[in-house]
Amino acid sequence: MSATIRTAALAVAASLALVPAVAPAAFAAAKPNLRACYDGNCKITITKKVSFPVDPSFGITRLTLSFKAGRVYVKDSGPGVRGSGYFDEGGSSTINGILIYDLSVSKKKAVLVLATG
Repeated sequence: MSATIRTAALAVAASLALVPAVAPAAFAAAKPNLRACYDGNCKITITKKVSFPVDPSFGITRLTLSFKAGRVYVKDSGPGVRGSGYFDEGGSSTINGILIYDLSVSKKKAVLVLATG
């Protein structure tokens, strides 16, 4: 093998060694932006139970959302206040002025919308 071919082969091998074949972050599931829900208005996709703070002007300070078998579970809490409920796929629930409804619910994820007024 000539020196030129050997040098070219080494340069190609070195450049391939520095570039990962698959970027690990490309396959990571996107986390829902729960901060966007603080004001009671957001669209989120969840794959497991989530809990996040909401503006205390709603009379509660935290919402917890989960889903299973076509049903969405809602819990709310705040100083001296606790509540819970659920709705089936295609339904909705209103918690202290926050309307929660689903766009879709499957075994693996739920796409939910929170809306006020």
